[in-house]
Amino acid sequence: PFLTEYLYQFLRKLQPSYPEAANGGGSSLPVKAGKSDSVHYLHLPKFNEGRMNEDAVAAMKVLQGIVEQGRNVREKRTISTKYPVKQVVIIMRNPSASVVEAIKGPLSKYILSELNAWDLKIVPKEEEKDWVKMSMLPNSKLLGKKLGKKMGMATKIIKGMTHEEALACLELGELKIDDTITINTATEILSKLDFAKENDPRWEATASPEGDLVVAVDCDQDADILDNGKSRELVNHTQMLRKNAGLSASDTVEVFFAEDVGESMLQAVAKNAAFLQGKLRGVTPLPKALCSPFAVTLGSDTVDVGGTKLEVSITQPCVSPKDGAEEAVLAFLRTLDPLTMAEGQVETFVVDGKEYVLTEGTDFWSTAVRKATSLKTLDWLS
Repeated sequence: PFLTEYLYQFLRKLQPSYPEAANGGGSSLPVKAGKSDSVHYLHLPKFNEGRMNEDAVAAMKVLQGIVEQGRNVREKRTISTKYPVKQVVIIMRNPSASVVEAIKGPLSKYILSELNAWDLKIVPKEEEKDWVKMSMLPNSKLLGKKLGKKMGMATKIIKGMTHEEALACLELGELKIDDTITINTATEILSKLDFAKENDPRWEATASPEGDLVVAVDCDQDADILDNGKSRELVNHTQMLRKNAGLSASDTVEVFFAEDVGESMLQAVAKNAAFLQGKLRGVTPLPKALCSPFAVTLGSDTVDVGGTKLEVSITQPCVSPKDGAEEAVLAFLRTLDPLTMAEGQVETFVVDGKEYVLTEGTDFWSTAVRKATSLKTLDWLS
């Protein structure tokens, strides 16, 4: 209701009756679209079939089927939606040109997002035989009475057809069993697409109940896939810490992690630094050992990521001092606000008659990431 009201307040201005809303007219009768102050004063409009975009409806129906079958594949292979898959392959039975264009074009991003996939492929007709086989069965209820003793022979012929033969038969609309028997393929034969790579462990597929859509997923979970999944889990845990700390979307934090064993998370972060920065508002998670001694922890939790125990922490932004800095320098740097600091900023102060001149980027850094980048502590940071 809130979104509907928001849209109405803009769209009402385009209605001819909008000027009548002046001087309290918007709350008076009669109710009119535009004049009335709220969409909730209006009756639901009558459905106008003439305004329906049939191509868009057909494309959305296919999209829903693709997403549903893709999720079924993930469930069959127990692949978490947090972990991406390399490719989703779609085989459709006689799709219209408009549906193919929509799935390839504006709807592809939605499918990739919903299924957390890297690539989407629609199999063209000439490549169908490499992915599916048209499976055909006799409609026993109709053909049993019609064929009688010849039912067995017809069943053997129908089941034994190749993919190409089945397609040709369906396109023709009939199948001749012998000189006396012709079968109507539209009503007397049940047909569906079956996946042809079922013995390939890399692929898993499911088909729609109607048998006119097959969605195959590349289930190979190699190092790149697993590392991307770990990075997504790190993002999720970070966002949960932000939520538990009561932070708003505009609040800046630094993110750190500590692994129980090994460096698998560090490798994942290195490979997916750009992705993490995009999801965490420009912040790159770092090993906890690189955290500033001034850091104030806003939230911390120990979680399981890809089978590894991981401590994830978020801290307030703070200055990172040069290693081995004097106590007087450390005491001064604690007072600086990194959020207002300029790159290369110079700070001068005097303690017990001694003057100190400190430069950001040499003696201290506005963030732990800038320090690690400047000192080349992690070779993948840039």
